[in-house]
Amino acid sequence: MRLSLETCWEHLRAADHGVLSTLAPQHIDAVPVCFAVVDDAVASPVETVKAKETTELARLKNLDRTPLATLLCERWVADDWSQLWWVRARLHRLGDDQTGPAFRRQCEAALREKYSQYREVEFAHLLMFDVTSVSGWQAGEEAAP
Repeated sequence: MRLSLETCWEHLRAADHGVLSTLAPQHIDAVPVCFAVVDDAVASPVETVKAKETTELARLKNLDRTPLATLLCERWVADDWSQLWWVRARLHRLGDDQTGPAFRRQCEAALREKYSQYREVEFAHLLMFDVTSVSGWQAGEEAAP
């Protein structure tokens, strides 16, 4: 069954991670990400907590070319499909000139609150997105976030 707009936002806020899809020149690039919802925006960091060869990731280059992305969050319960749900957020990347330092600090604080691993680190990059639409589906009447 289709989720209401309100329930989509509830699931999105409660999700502990998602898959961010961006447009590469020849394909769609999908990667798991941490994120936080701030007002009606989404923030996702590029950080150095997890091992990386570089912080200049493909998703940054993809978003520089095309600022559109999709964030997919879902709940999968292998032995009880009545609890399945997914939410898709369509995103448009916001530049620093569109947000300002106060909003950036608010996004960083939300990420540090949500993920203890981020409490003592600086972010290499902070991706901030306007959510242009959300849609979702659930298998049963009462899917929990």
